[in-house]
Amino acid sequence: MNYYGEMARDHWARWLPGRYAQIQDPGSFFSDLGSRAEARIDALADELAGDDRPGEGYLGKAGRLGQARRQAEEIVLSEMVLLEPEPGADQDEQHPLG
Repeated sequence: MNYYGEMARDHWARWLPGRYAQIQDPGSFFSDLGSRAEARIDALADELAGDDRPGEGYLGKAGRLGQARRQAEEIVLSEMVLLEPEPGADQDEQHPLG
């Protein structure tokens, strides 16, 4: 299971307990979801970055590609991985950040 699959599994277990409980094989489900999310992020990042620009130096290209990757992750994570919590999920628990 990749990083995105683990992120989804942890998020869904905490914030979407009803949906999580309905998953027959969580390992397979989140492994597949993580792979699909990663592929979508890669494709979207390429699309957002666009073609190399004339006269673009190494640092300019690295910055453009990094920004495209972060933007793609933000979009895909909200669509596929970090879904809105179920009503009442985890409302009484307090978890420290980090």
